[in-house]
Amino acid sequence: MPSAQTDRFVHDHLPPADQWPEMRYDSPELRVPEQFNVVQALFDRAFANGYGDRPLFRSDERTLSYAQALAKVQRMGHVLSQDLGLVPGNRVLLRGGNSIAMALAWLAVVRVGCIAVATMPLLRSSELQAIVAKSKPSAALCDVKLQDELKTALAADPTTASLPLRVFNVGDAAAALTDSLESLARHHSATGEACLTAASDIALLAFTSGTTGKPKAAVHSHHDVMAACETWPRHVLRATPEDIVMGSPPLAFTFGLGGLLVFPMWAGASVYFPSIPYTPEAMVTLMNRVGATICYTAPTFYRQMAPFAQQHGVGQLRISVSAGEGLPDATRQLWKEASGLEMLDGIGATEMFHIFISSPPEKVRRGAIGQVVPGYEARIVDEQGQPVPHGQVGRLAVKGPTGCRYLDDPRQSQYVVDGWNYPGDAFSQDADGYFFYQARTDDMIITAGYNVAGPEVEASLLVHPAVAECGVVGRPDDERGMVIVAYVVLKSGEAGDAAQVKALQDHVKHNLAPYKYPRDVIFVNQLPRTETGKLQRFALRAQR
Repeated sequence: MPSAQTDRFVHDHLPPADQWPEMRYDSPELRVPEQFNVVQALFDRAFANGYGDRPLFRSDERTLSYAQALAKVQRMGHVLSQDLGLVPGNRVLLRGGNSIAMALAWLAVVRVGCIAVATMPLLRSSELQAIVAKSKPSAALCDVKLQDELKTALAADPTTASLPLRVFNVGDAAAALTDSLESLARHHSATGEACLTAASDIALLAFTSGTTGKPKAAVHSHHDVMAACETWPRHVLRATPEDIVMGSPPLAFTFGLGGLLVFPMWAGASVYFPSIPYTPEAMVTLMNRVGATICYTAPTFYRQMAPFAQQHGVGQLRISVSAGEGLPDATRQLWKEASGLEMLDGIGATEMFHIFISSPPEKVRRGAIGQVVPGYEARIVDEQGQPVPHGQVGRLAVKGPTGCRYLDDPRQSQYVVDGWNYPGDAFSQDADGYFFYQARTDDMIITAGYNVAGPEVEASLLVHPAVAECGVVGRPDDERGMVIVAYVVLKSGEAGDAAQVKALQDHVKHNLAPYKYPRDVIFVNQLPRTETGKLQRFALRAQR
Protein backbone atom coordinates (compact mmCIF):
# COMPACT_ATOMS: atom_id res chain seq x y z
CA MET A 1 0.00 0.00 0.00
CA PRO A 2 1.54 3.35 -0.99
CA SER A 3 2.19 5.79 1.82
CA ALA A 4 -0.19 8.74 2.17
CA GLN A 5 2.50 10.81 3.91
CA THR A 6 3.81 13.17 1.27
CA ASP A 7 6.18 14.76 3.77
CA ARG A 8 8.84 12.04 3.82
CA PHE A 9 11.13 13.48 6.50
CA VAL A 10 10.53 10.74 9.10
CA HIS A 11 10.44 7.94 6.54
CA ASP A 12 13.72 9.16 5.08
CA HIS A 13 15.39 9.20 8.50
CA LEU A 14 14.41 5.75 9.70
CA PRO A 15 17.23 3.29 10.44
CA PRO A 16 18.54 1.06 7.67
CA ALA A 17 16.23 -1.92 7.17
CA ASP A 18 18.86 -4.36 8.46
CA GLN A 19 18.75 -2.57 11.83
CA TRP A 20 14.98 -2.89 12.23
CA PRO A 21 13.50 -5.27 14.80
CA GLU A 22 11.77 -8.40 13.63
CA MET A 23 8.04 -7.66 13.78
CA ARG A 24 5.83 -10.66 14.53
CA TYR A 25 2.08 -10.77 13.85
CA ASP A 26 1.43 -14.38 14.78
CA SER A 27 -2.27 -14.11 15.68
CA PRO A 28 -5.04 -12.74 13.44
CA GLU A 29 -5.92 -9.77 15.66
CA LEU A 30 -2.39 -8.40 15.25
CA ARG A 31 -2.85 -7.98 11.50
CA VAL A 32 -4.51 -4.92 10.00
CA PRO A 33 -5.45 -3.87 6.45
CA GLU A 34 -2.67 -2.27 4.39
CA GLN A 35 -4.70 0.97 4.36
CA PHE A 36 -5.27 1.78 8.00
CA ASN A 37 -5.71 4.91 10.15
CA VAL A 38 -5.56 3.97 13.81
CA VAL A 39 -7.62 6.89 15.12
CA GLN A 40 -10.45 6.27 12.66
CA ALA A 41 -10.22 2.53 13.38
CA LEU A 42 -10.67 3.14 17.12
CA PHE A 43 -13.73 5.32 16.53
CA ASP A 44 -15.12 2.85 13.98
CA ARG A 45 -14.69 0.04 16.50
CA ALA A 46 -16.65 2.00 19.11
CA PHE A 47 -19.49 2.79 16.71
CA ALA A 48 -19.65 -0.80 15.42
CA ASN A 49 -20.11 -1.97 19.01
CA GLY A 50 -22.88 0.55 19.64
CA TYR A 51 -20.82 2.81 21.89
CA GLY A 52 -21.29 6.07 19.96
CA ASP A 53 -23.44 7.64 22.68
CA ARG A 54 -21.41 6.25 25.56
CA PRO A 55 -18.99 8.57 27.40
CA LEU A 56 -15.40 8.70 26.18
CA PHE A 57 -13.98 11.73 27.98
CA ARG A 58 -15.02 12.97 31.41
CA SER A 59 -13.95 15.99 33.42
CA ASP A 60 -15.42 18.17 36.13
CA GLU A 61 -16.68 20.58 33.44
CA ARG A 62 -17.99 18.30 30.68
CA THR A 63 -18.50 14.81 29.36
CA LEU A 64 -18.06 13.90 25.68
CA SER A 65 -19.47 10.79 24.06
CA TYR A 66 -17.56 8.93 21.36
CA ALA A 67 -19.73 10.64 18.73
CA GLN A 68 -19.20 14.09 20.22
CA ALA A 69 -15.45 13.53 20.50
CA LEU A 70 -15.21 12.46 16.86
CA ALA A 71 -17.09 15.59 15.78
CA LYS A 72 -14.57 17.78 17.62
CA VAL A 73 -11.66 15.79 16.20
CA GLN A 74 -13.04 16.25 12.68
CA ARG A 75 -13.37 20.02 13.15
CA MET A 76 -9.85 20.28 14.57
CA GLY A 77 -8.59 18.25 11.64
CA HIS A 78 -9.93 20.87 9.24
CA VAL A 79 -8.00 23.54 11.17
CA LEU A 80 -4.81 21.56 10.69
CA SER A 81 -5.22 20.72 7.02
CA GLN A 82 -7.06 23.83 5.78
CA ASP A 83 -6.23 26.75 8.08
CA LEU A 84 -2.62 25.72 8.79
CA GLY A 85 -2.06 24.02 5.43
CA LEU A 86 -0.50 20.89 6.92
CA VAL A 87 -0.01 17.79 4.80
CA PRO A 88 0.29 14.13 5.83
CA GLY A 89 3.70 13.39 7.31
CA ASN A 90 4.17 16.88 8.79
CA ARG A 91 5.14 16.76 12.42
CA VAL A 92 2.96 18.62 14.93
CA LEU A 93 4.45 19.37 18.33
CA LEU A 94 1.93 19.00 21.17
CA ARG A 95 2.48 20.56 24.59
CA GLY A 96 -0.07 20.13 27.33
CA GLY A 97 -0.98 18.40 30.54
CA ASN A 98 -3.61 15.69 30.68
CA SER A 99 -6.93 17.14 29.56
CA ILE A 100 -9.78 16.46 27.18
CA ALA A 101 -8.38 19.19 24.92
CA MET A 102 -4.94 17.55 24.77
CA ALA A 103 -6.48 14.16 23.97
CA LEU A 104 -8.64 15.65 21.20
CA ALA A 105 -5.64 17.47 19.71
CA TRP A 106 -3.58 14.26 19.59
CA LEU A 107 -6.41 12.37 17.90
CA ALA A 108 -6.93 15.17 15.37
CA VAL A 109 -3.25 15.27 14.42
CA VAL A 110 -2.99 11.54 13.79
CA ARG A 111 -6.37 11.27 12.05
CA VAL A 112 -5.31 13.76 9.34
CA GLY A 113 -2.14 11.79 8.67
CA CYS A 114 0.26 14.09 10.49
CA ILE A 115 2.73 12.84 13.10
CA ALA A 116 2.13 13.66 16.76
CA VAL A 117 5.17 14.83 18.73
CA ALA A 118 3.86 15.10 22.28
CA THR A 119 6.12 16.71 24.88
CA MET A 120 6.13 16.52 28.66
CA PRO A 121 4.41 19.55 30.22
CA LEU A 122 7.27 20.18 32.67
CA LEU A 123 9.98 20.53 30.04
CA ARG A 124 11.89 23.83 29.91
CA SER A 125 12.69 25.81 26.80
CA SER A 126 16.18 24.33 26.37
CA GLU A 127 14.75 20.80 26.44
CA LEU A 128 12.00 21.75 24.01
CA GLN A 129 14.61 23.24 21.67
CA ALA A 130 16.32 19.86 21.38
CA ILE A 131 13.03 18.13 20.52
CA VAL A 132 12.13 20.83 17.98
CA ALA A 133 15.56 20.53 16.34
CA LYS A 134 15.24 16.75 16.11
CA SER A 135 11.63 16.47 14.91
CA LYS A 136 11.43 19.61 12.73
CA PRO A 137 7.72 20.26 13.30
CA SER A 138 5.57 22.18 10.82
CA ALA A 139 3.25 23.50 13.54
CA ALA A 140 2.75 23.45 17.30
CA LEU A 141 -0.36 23.08 19.46
CA CYS A 142 0.01 24.16 23.07
CA ASP A 143 -2.12 24.38 26.20
CA VAL A 144 -2.76 28.07 26.78
CA LYS A 145 -1.22 27.83 30.27
CA LEU A 146 2.06 26.35 29.01
CA GLN A 147 2.93 28.50 26.01
CA ASP A 148 5.71 30.67 27.52
CA GLU A 149 8.46 28.04 27.54
CA LEU A 150 7.49 26.86 24.06
CA LYS A 151 7.51 30.38 22.67
CA THR A 152 10.98 30.88 24.16
CA ALA A 153 12.18 27.65 22.58
CA LEU A 154 10.79 28.52 19.14
CA ALA A 155 12.14 32.08 19.24
CA ALA A 156 15.67 30.84 19.97
CA ASP A 157 16.11 29.58 16.40
CA PRO A 158 15.39 31.78 13.36
CA THR A 159 14.15 28.72 11.47
CA THR A 160 11.35 28.12 14.01
CA ALA A 161 10.60 31.67 15.15
CA SER A 162 7.64 31.91 12.75
CA LEU A 163 6.36 28.35 13.25
CA PRO A 164 2.54 28.35 13.43
CA LEU A 165 1.48 28.02 17.07
CA ARG A 166 -2.13 27.58 18.17
CA VAL A 167 -3.23 27.33 21.78
CA PHE A 168 -5.92 25.02 23.11
CA ASN A 169 -7.74 24.31 26.37
CA VAL A 170 -8.82 27.96 26.49
CA GLY A 171 -12.17 27.31 28.21
CA ASP A 172 -14.26 30.45 28.69
CA ALA A 173 -11.63 32.56 26.90
CA ALA A 174 -12.44 30.95 23.53
CA ALA A 175 -14.46 33.95 22.37
CA ALA A 176 -11.56 36.32 23.02
CA LEU A 177 -8.83 34.03 21.67
CA THR A 178 -10.13 33.86 18.14
CA ASP A 179 -7.05 32.03 16.78
CA SER A 180 -7.15 29.25 19.39
CA LEU A 181 -7.62 25.70 18.16
CA GLU A 182 -11.13 25.51 19.63
CA SER A 183 -12.23 28.87 18.21
CA LEU A 184 -10.95 28.04 14.73
CA ALA A 185 -12.56 24.60 14.89
CA ARG A 186 -16.02 26.13 15.42
CA HIS A 187 -15.93 27.51 11.88
CA HIS A 188 -15.58 24.05 10.36
CA SER A 189 -18.02 21.20 9.87
CA ALA A 190 -17.99 17.93 11.76
CA THR A 191 -17.56 15.96 8.56
CA GLY A 192 -14.71 14.66 6.47
CA GLU A 193 -12.91 11.40 5.95
CA ALA A 194 -9.76 10.46 7.81
CA CYS A 195 -6.49 10.45 5.88
CA LEU A 196 -6.13 7.15 4.06
CA THR A 197 -2.81 6.32 5.65
CA ALA A 198 -0.95 3.12 5.07
CA ALA A 199 -0.68 0.91 8.15
CA SER A 200 3.07 1.50 8.00
CA ASP A 201 2.69 5.29 7.97
CA ILE A 202 3.95 7.06 11.06
CA ALA A 203 1.52 8.04 13.83
CA LEU A 204 3.87 9.46 16.46
CA LEU A 205 7.38 10.28 17.58
CA ALA A 206 7.85 9.44 21.25
CA PHE A 207 10.84 11.16 22.80
CA THR A 208 12.95 9.51 25.44
CA SER A 209 16.38 10.34 26.85
CA GLY A 210 19.20 7.87 26.94
CA THR A 211 22.13 7.99 29.31
CA THR A 212 23.80 10.63 27.16
CA GLY A 213 20.90 12.98 27.80
CA LYS A 214 20.49 13.56 24.07
CA PRO A 215 16.84 13.04 23.15
CA LYS A 216 15.94 9.98 21.13
CA ALA A 217 12.75 9.82 19.08
CA ALA A 218 11.09 6.41 18.92
CA VAL A 219 9.01 6.09 15.75
CA HIS A 220 5.66 4.27 15.89
CA SER A 221 3.29 3.55 13.04
CA HIS A 222 -0.50 3.32 12.92
CA HIS A 223 -0.07 -0.47 12.91
CA ASP A 224 2.15 -0.33 16.01
CA VAL A 225 -0.48 1.51 18.04
CA MET A 226 -3.25 -0.93 17.15
CA ALA A 227 -0.98 -3.93 17.73
CA ALA A 228 -0.26 -2.58 21.21
CA CYS A 229 -4.02 -2.43 21.84
CA GLU A 230 -4.35 -6.10 20.86
CA THR A 231 -1.71 -7.42 23.27
CA TRP A 232 -1.51 -6.25 26.90
CA PRO A 233 -4.98 -4.61 26.98
CA ARG A 234 -6.64 -7.68 25.45
CA HIS A 235 -4.89 -10.39 27.45
CA VAL A 236 -3.93 -8.78 30.77
CA LEU A 237 -5.83 -5.55 31.45
CA ARG A 238 -9.16 -6.75 30.02
CA ALA A 239 -10.99 -3.45 30.41
CA THR A 240 -14.72 -3.24 29.65
CA PRO A 241 -17.01 -0.50 28.29
CA GLU A 242 -18.23 0.10 31.85
CA ASP A 243 -14.77 1.04 33.08
CA ILE A 244 -13.84 4.59 34.06
CA VAL A 245 -10.09 5.11 33.79
CA MET A 246 -7.97 7.66 35.64
CA GLY A 247 -4.26 8.12 36.25
CA SER A 248 -1.26 10.39 36.51
CA PRO A 249 1.09 9.46 33.59
CA PRO A 250 1.27 12.29 31.03
CA LEU A 251 -0.25 11.69 27.60
CA ALA A 252 3.18 12.67 26.26
CA PHE A 253 4.56 9.49 27.90
CA THR A 254 3.63 6.30 26.03
CA PHE A 255 2.54 4.76 29.36
CA GLY A 256 -0.03 7.56 29.62
CA LEU A 257 -0.91 7.65 25.91
CA GLY A 258 -1.79 3.98 26.01
CA GLY A 259 -3.39 3.80 29.42
CA LEU A 260 -5.32 7.07 29.30
CA LEU A 261 -6.31 7.33 25.64
CA VAL A 262 -5.90 4.58 23.05
CA PHE A 263 -6.44 1.54 25.30
CA PRO A 264 -9.70 2.88 26.81
CA MET A 265 -10.91 3.74 23.29
CA TRP A 266 -10.14 0.21 22.13
CA ALA A 267 -12.22 -1.16 25.02
CA GLY A 268 -15.10 1.31 24.64
CA ALA A 269 -14.34 2.65 28.13
CA SER A 270 -14.14 6.25 29.32
CA VAL A 271 -11.34 8.38 30.76
CA TYR A 272 -11.54 10.98 33.53
CA PHE A 273 -9.23 13.99 33.38
CA PRO A 274 -9.11 16.11 36.56
CA SER A 275 -9.18 19.89 36.70
CA ILE A 276 -6.53 19.94 39.45
CA PRO A 277 -3.06 18.39 39.64
CA TYR A 278 -3.05 14.96 41.19
CA THR A 279 -1.73 14.57 44.71
CA PRO A 280 -1.95 11.21 46.50
CA GLU A 281 -4.86 12.43 48.60
CA ALA A 282 -6.62 14.08 45.66
CA MET A 283 -6.34 10.93 43.55
CA VAL A 284 -8.02 8.81 46.24
CA THR A 285 -10.71 11.46 46.78
CA LEU A 286 -11.45 11.79 43.05
CA MET A 287 -11.29 8.03 42.58
CA ASN A 288 -14.18 7.69 44.99
CA ARG A 289 -16.10 10.66 43.64
CA VAL A 290 -16.02 9.75 39.92
CA GLY A 291 -16.33 6.00 40.42
CA ALA A 292 -13.02 5.16 38.74
CA THR A 293 -12.49 1.45 38.17
CA ILE A 294 -8.96 1.46 36.66
CA CYS A 295 -6.04 3.56 37.89
CA TYR A 296 -2.60 4.08 36.34
CA THR A 297 0.29 5.55 38.29
CA ALA A 298 3.83 4.83 39.45
CA PRO A 299 4.76 2.75 42.52
CA THR A 300 5.88 5.87 44.39
CA PHE A 301 2.41 7.36 44.04
CA TYR A 302 0.67 4.17 45.17
CA ARG A 303 2.85 4.13 48.26
CA GLN A 304 1.88 7.71 49.05
CA MET A 305 -1.80 6.97 48.30
CA ALA A 306 -1.96 3.97 50.64
CA PRO A 307 -2.77 5.82 53.91
CA PHE A 308 -5.57 7.75 52.18
CA ALA A 309 -6.92 4.56 50.62
CA GLN A 310 -6.85 2.97 54.06
CA GLN A 311 -8.80 5.91 55.46
CA HIS A 312 -11.32 6.59 52.67
CA GLY A 313 -11.44 3.35 50.67
CA VAL A 314 -11.04 3.13 46.89
CA GLY A 315 -14.69 3.08 45.85
CA GLN A 316 -15.32 0.99 42.75
CA LEU A 317 -11.65 0.62 41.81
CA ARG A 318 -10.93 -2.90 40.54
CA ILE A 319 -7.57 -2.60 38.74
CA SER A 320 -4.43 -0.79 39.91
CA VAL A 321 -1.82 -0.63 37.15
CA SER A 322 1.78 0.08 38.16
CA ALA A 323 4.51 0.82 35.63
CA GLY A 324 7.17 3.39 34.83
CA GLU A 325 9.65 2.07 37.41
CA GLY A 326 10.34 -1.10 39.36
CA LEU A 327 7.60 -2.08 41.81
CA PRO A 328 9.09 -2.95 45.24
CA ASP A 329 7.28 -5.85 46.85
CA ALA A 330 6.86 -3.75 50.01
CA THR A 331 4.84 -1.23 47.99
CA ARG A 332 2.75 -3.99 46.41
CA GLN A 333 1.90 -5.38 49.85
CA LEU A 334 1.25 -1.95 51.36
CA TRP A 335 -1.24 -1.11 48.60
CA LYS A 336 -2.90 -4.51 48.83
CA GLU A 337 -3.37 -4.07 52.57
CA ALA A 338 -4.80 -0.56 52.11
CA SER A 339 -7.02 -1.21 49.09
CA GLY A 340 -7.65 -4.94 49.03
CA LEU A 341 -6.37 -5.02 45.45
CA GLU A 342 -3.48 -6.95 43.96
CA MET A 343 -1.32 -4.62 41.89
CA LEU A 344 -1.10 -5.21 38.14
CA ASP A 345 2.58 -4.68 37.40
CA GLY A 346 4.28 -4.51 34.04
CA ILE A 347 7.38 -3.47 32.18
CA GLY A 348 7.29 -1.67 28.87
CA ALA A 349 9.40 0.82 26.98
CA THR A 350 8.86 3.95 24.94
CA GLU A 351 10.70 2.15 22.13
CA MET A 352 8.21 -0.75 22.29
CA PHE A 353 5.24 1.62 22.81
CA HIS A 354 3.92 -0.16 25.89
CA ILE A 355 3.93 -3.15 28.26
CA PHE A 356 5.29 -6.51 27.07
CA ILE A 357 5.83 -8.38 30.36
CA SER A 358 2.95 -8.47 32.85
CA SER A 359 0.51 -10.84 34.51
CA PRO A 360 -3.10 -10.35 35.59
CA PRO A 361 -3.72 -10.21 39.36
CA GLU A 362 -4.81 -13.84 39.57
CA LYS A 363 -1.43 -14.96 38.17
CA VAL A 364 0.85 -12.75 40.26
CA ARG A 365 3.99 -14.37 41.65
CA ARG A 366 5.63 -12.52 44.50
CA GLY A 367 8.75 -10.64 43.45
CA ALA A 368 8.12 -11.14 39.73
CA ILE A 369 6.90 -8.54 37.24
CA GLY A 370 5.02 -11.27 35.40
CA GLN A 371 5.12 -13.42 32.30
CA VAL A 372 5.54 -12.37 28.70
CA VAL A 373 2.40 -10.83 27.22
CA PRO A 374 0.81 -12.95 24.44
CA GLY A 375 2.02 -11.67 21.09
CA TYR A 376 5.55 -11.08 22.40
CA GLU A 377 8.53 -13.33 22.96
CA ALA A 378 11.13 -12.58 25.62
CA ARG A 379 14.29 -14.27 26.78
CA ILE A 380 17.28 -13.64 29.03
CA VAL A 381 20.62 -13.71 27.26
CA ASP A 382 24.31 -13.20 27.92
CA GLU A 383 26.54 -10.56 26.33
CA GLN A 384 26.76 -12.66 23.16
CA GLY A 385 22.98 -12.91 22.85
CA GLN A 386 22.84 -16.54 23.90
CA PRO A 387 20.07 -17.69 26.31
CA VAL A 388 21.16 -18.21 29.92
CA PRO A 389 19.86 -20.89 32.33
CA HIS A 390 16.78 -20.24 34.44
CA GLY A 391 17.60 -18.21 37.53
CA GLN A 392 20.69 -16.59 36.02
CA VAL A 393 20.74 -12.83 35.58
CA GLY A 394 21.23 -11.56 32.05
CA ARG A 395 20.01 -9.06 29.50
CA LEU A 396 16.36 -8.90 28.55
CA ALA A 397 15.67 -9.37 24.82
CA VAL A 398 12.19 -8.95 23.34
CA LYS A 399 10.44 -9.22 19.98
CA GLY A 400 6.80 -8.98 18.94
CA PRO A 401 4.35 -6.83 16.96
CA THR A 402 6.02 -3.59 18.07
CA GLY A 403 9.68 -2.65 18.22
CA CYS A 404 12.30 0.06 18.28
CA ARG A 405 12.99 2.31 15.32
CA TYR A 406 14.78 5.52 16.26
CA LEU A 407 14.67 8.63 14.14
CA ASP A 408 18.15 9.20 12.70
CA ASP A 409 20.08 7.92 15.70
CA PRO A 410 23.21 5.74 15.83
CA ARG A 411 21.94 4.21 19.09
CA GLN A 412 19.56 2.08 16.99
CA SER A 413 22.27 -0.54 16.58
CA GLN A 414 22.60 -0.83 20.36
CA TYR A 415 18.88 -1.28 20.98
CA VAL A 416 18.15 -3.76 18.17
CA VAL A 417 20.53 -6.66 17.54
CA ASP A 418 19.70 -9.52 15.18
CA GLY A 419 16.03 -8.53 15.21
CA TRP A 420 15.73 -8.53 19.00
CA ASN A 421 14.98 -5.42 21.07
CA TYR A 422 17.22 -4.83 24.10
CA PRO A 423 15.44 -2.40 26.45
CA GLY A 424 18.49 -2.13 28.70
CA ASP A 425 17.24 -4.12 31.69
CA ALA A 426 18.82 -6.94 33.63
CA PHE A 427 16.41 -9.76 34.48
CA SER A 428 16.24 -13.37 35.52
CA GLN A 429 13.55 -15.88 34.55
CA ASP A 430 12.24 -18.90 36.41
CA ALA A 431 11.16 -22.25 34.97
CA ASP A 432 7.52 -21.14 34.82
CA GLY A 433 8.29 -18.16 32.62
CA TYR A 434 8.08 -15.46 35.30
CA PHE A 435 10.49 -12.55 34.87
CA PHE A 436 12.27 -10.95 37.82
CA TYR A 437 13.63 -7.44 37.40
CA GLN A 438 17.17 -6.78 38.65
CA ALA A 439 18.33 -3.34 37.48
CA ARG A 440 18.87 -1.01 34.56
CA THR A 441 21.91 -1.92 32.53
CA ASP A 442 22.70 1.70 31.70
CA ASP A 443 22.96 4.93 33.64
CA MET A 444 19.32 5.93 33.43
CA ILE A 445 17.83 7.10 36.71
CA ILE A 446 14.15 6.19 37.15
CA THR A 447 12.73 8.35 39.93
CA ALA A 448 9.03 8.40 40.82
CA GLY A 449 8.23 7.06 37.37
CA TYR A 450 10.27 9.64 35.44
CA ASN A 451 13.30 8.76 33.33
CA VAL A 452 16.23 11.09 34.02
CA ALA A 453 19.60 10.89 32.31
CA GLY A 454 22.45 11.61 34.73
CA PRO A 455 24.61 13.35 32.10
CA GLU A 456 21.79 15.79 31.35
CA VAL A 457 21.70 16.91 35.00
CA GLU A 458 25.50 17.08 35.01
CA ALA A 459 25.42 19.37 31.99
CA SER A 460 23.03 21.70 33.77
CA LEU A 461 25.14 21.82 36.94
CA LEU A 462 28.33 22.44 35.03
CA VAL A 463 27.13 25.80 33.75
CA HIS A 464 26.70 27.07 37.31
CA PRO A 465 29.60 29.41 38.16
CA ALA A 466 30.40 27.60 41.42
CA VAL A 467 30.81 24.13 39.89
CA ALA A 468 34.12 22.76 38.66
CA GLU A 469 33.13 19.12 38.10
CA CYS A 470 30.19 16.91 38.90
CA GLY A 471 28.82 13.43 38.54
CA VAL A 472 25.15 12.47 38.84
CA VAL A 473 23.84 9.00 39.66
CA GLY A 474 20.77 7.36 41.12
CA ARG A 475 20.54 5.97 44.64
CA PRO A 476 17.91 3.40 45.70
CA ASP A 477 15.10 4.92 47.71
CA ASP A 478 12.05 3.30 49.30
CA GLU A 479 9.76 6.22 48.49
CA ARG A 480 10.76 7.20 44.95
CA GLY A 481 12.43 4.06 43.65
CA MET A 482 15.60 6.09 43.09
CA VAL A 483 16.68 9.60 44.00
CA ILE A 484 19.05 11.79 42.03
CA VAL A 485 22.38 12.38 43.77
CA ALA A 486 24.94 14.92 42.56
CA TYR A 487 28.60 14.67 43.55
CA VAL A 488 30.06 18.13 43.07
CA VAL A 489 33.60 19.50 43.05
CA LEU A 490 33.37 23.24 43.71
CA LYS A 491 35.64 25.88 42.29
CA SER A 492 38.28 27.33 44.59
CA GLY A 493 36.84 29.72 47.14
CA GLU A 494 33.26 28.43 46.89
CA ALA A 495 31.57 27.32 50.12
CA GLY A 496 30.11 23.84 50.31
CA ASP A 497 27.28 24.70 52.68
CA ALA A 498 23.49 24.37 52.81
CA ALA A 499 23.03 27.63 50.92
CA GLN A 500 25.16 26.28 48.08
CA VAL A 501 23.13 23.07 47.99
CA LYS A 502 19.92 25.05 47.59
CA ALA A 503 21.48 27.32 44.97
CA LEU A 504 22.52 24.34 42.84
CA GLN A 505 19.13 22.63 43.24
CA ASP A 506 17.31 25.82 42.26
CA HIS A 507 19.62 26.22 39.28
CA VAL A 508 18.70 22.78 37.93
CA LYS A 509 14.99 23.36 38.58
CA HIS A 510 15.18 26.57 36.58
CA ASN A 511 16.94 25.00 33.59
CA LEU A 512 15.43 21.53 33.47
CA ALA A 513 12.09 19.95 34.34
CA PRO A 514 11.78 20.25 38.14
CA TYR A 515 11.72 16.50 38.74
CA LYS A 516 15.30 16.31 37.44
CA TYR A 517 16.88 18.27 40.28
CA PRO A 518 19.28 16.41 42.62
CA ARG A 519 17.63 15.78 45.97
CA ASP A 520 21.02 15.12 47.51
CA VAL A 521 24.12 17.21 46.74
CA ILE A 522 27.42 15.89 48.09
CA PHE A 523 30.55 18.03 47.90
CA VAL A 524 33.78 16.12 47.21
CA ASN A 525 37.39 17.05 46.49
CA GLN A 526 37.64 14.92 43.35
CA LEU A 527 35.63 12.52 41.22
CA PRO A 528 36.66 8.95 40.40
CA ARG A 529 37.92 8.79 36.83
CA THR A 530 39.77 6.37 34.58
CA GLU A 531 43.26 7.07 33.31
CA THR A 532 41.74 8.52 30.18
CA GLY A 533 39.58 10.90 32.24
CA LYS A 534 36.29 9.03 31.95
CA LEU A 535 33.95 9.45 34.90
CA GLN A 536 33.40 6.20 36.81
CA ARG A 537 29.74 6.41 37.74
CA PHE A 538 29.78 2.92 39.18
CA ALA A 539 32.23 4.16 41.80
CA LEU A 540 29.88 7.01 42.70
CA ARG A 541 26.98 4.58 43.01
CA ALA A 542 29.06 2.54 45.43
CA GLN A 543 29.41 5.54 47.76
CA ARG A 544 26.21 4.96 49.72
